[in-house]
Amino acid sequence: MAQPVEQWITDIPPVTRVWVAASIGASVLVECQVVAPLQLYFSWKAAVGNMQIWRFITTFLYFGPLSLDLAFHMFFIMRYSRLLEENSFSNRRADYVWLLFLCSIFLLIISPLLTMPFLSSSLAFALVYIWSRRNPSIKMSLFGVITITAPYLPLCLVAFSWLLQGGFQAAIGDIVGILAGHTYVFLQDYWPREMWSTTGKGEIQTPAFVKRLFGQAER
Repeated sequence: MAQPVEQWITDIPPVTRVWVAASIGASVLVECQVVAPLQLYFSWKAAVGNMQIWRFITTFLYFGPLSLDLAFHMFFIMRYSRLLEENSFSNRRADYVWLLFLCSIFLLIISPLLTMPFLSSSLAFALVYIWSRRNPSIKMSLFGVITITAPYLPLCLVAFSWLLQGGFQAAIGDIVGILAGHTYVFLQDYWPREMWSTTGKGEIQTPAFVKRLFGQAER
């Protein structure tokens, strides 16, 4: 029994595996009262003014206490982060880490405008959006009732959050995730194809030192 479980874990691509493990670990630490959520949330005053720099990372790891909601978010990461890492970013681990870094920076910059102490859900939703835009022909079934193509998935999820969980405040995290994901897709996919780029490459280039750090060959 242990062998299949171990195989299942090792089959998860490394960046996704680290994110899932760290997120579950954060929730376990909170559940065991080793740390409190107040020690993990992000604010510029606490992170910079009080030199609590770990908040730049923990805000993207904590999805809430051990619950069905946490399992739902882990499913989303396991599915869409894995699909991106195995397909769009196959053998390009540094590029994928750089994507996560840039989306995180975007969310941190706009966080003072919103009441969002934790940005983990928004980062996960940005990946859903990016995957949906890069796989426009895939058809999906929502609750076995509605069939849609992938680009409509983020909008449908926002609508469900808005209608079923409490209006704009419930959906704001997903909306911000869409903004982060769309900014990346626009600069990396749409701009070079539809504007005046002559290189055919996106505007976002992973720095050479990041590629060396993750052992990715230069292209």
